[in-house]
Amino acid sequence: MKKLDAGFAVAGSVMTIVFLVLVNLLTGTGYLWFIYPSFAILLWPIGLYCVQRKRQRLLSICYSVLIIAYLIFENYTNSPDHPWVLYIVYPIIWWPILVFLGKRAKAMPVAWIGSISIILYYAVLNINLSPQYPWAIYPAFVVLWWPLSLYHAKRKTYFLFSIHASIFISVFFIAVNAVSTPDTIWAVYPIFCVLWWPLSMYYFVYKRNLKN
Repeated sequence: MKKLDAGFAVAGSVMTIVFLVLVNLLTGTGYLWFIYPSFAILLWPIGLYCVQRKRQRLLSICYSVLIIAYLIFENYTNSPDHPWVLYIVYPIIWWPILVFLGKRAKAMPVAWIGSISIILYYAVLNINLSPQYPWAIYPAFVVLWWPLSLYHAKRKTYFLFSIHASIFISVFFIAVNAVSTPDTIWAVYPIFCVLWWPLSMYYFVYKRNLKN
């Protein structure tokens, strides 16, 4: 039954794509719109085959390659003057990497290597493609939550996590304020709100545990 299901998915996908290609060519060749639904249709048989055989690694590789190829095509055909696909490719590559690592993906060295490599990758893009504004601080802020959260989750130090996270968020807002609008000091407002996180953790969780 599984072979029939996979064969049906392949046959159905091929027939649908051929139909879309014919309709596209018969109605006009100025715009090749069949590529968009064809990309989505191709995910069906590949996903079905990998899920039925429990090949998560193969699924991550196939989907990553297809997504990257689709994005490269989009970049080349619609906006070849700016290689925006480079901003998206590297995080997608980390999908199969983490799948292949398995349980080792939860290790702190992996989190640090992944975070630092992503930060360096976007810093290089920032310097070479758009040096006018240091936008690399935004993906750096997002990706550093990976090792920070993993470190405290493993040790179950949730109150300490709220302190470190609040400091981290505050530094981020100060940096954004400094590089974006240095003449207007607005970072104090979100920082004031963030400070309620460790305060609430202390009074309603940590202090209650000390009494018990």
